[in-house]
Amino acid sequence: MGERWQVDVDREVCIGSAMCVAALPDGFRLDSARQSHPVEQETPASEELMGAAENCPVEAISLRLAGTGEAVFPPED
Repeated sequence: MGERWQVDVDREVCIGSAMCVAALPDGFRLDSARQSHPVEQETPASEELMGAAENCPVEAISLRLAGTGEAVFPPED
């Protein structure tokens, strides 16, 4: 079984640019307030998901290892 990530979007930070939706339309949705949220809270790790997180203009998306909570993105210093 492959690695799984917990996906979180900080709605206090999200500006509704929809770049995550454009990068991974099956992974993110915008609600009526134009705030992003993941379609699934836990998902298989993927380059596409990492790309969506890395390309968020305000770094509102965080990824953690499911089970341990270890930071995947953004990396902890």
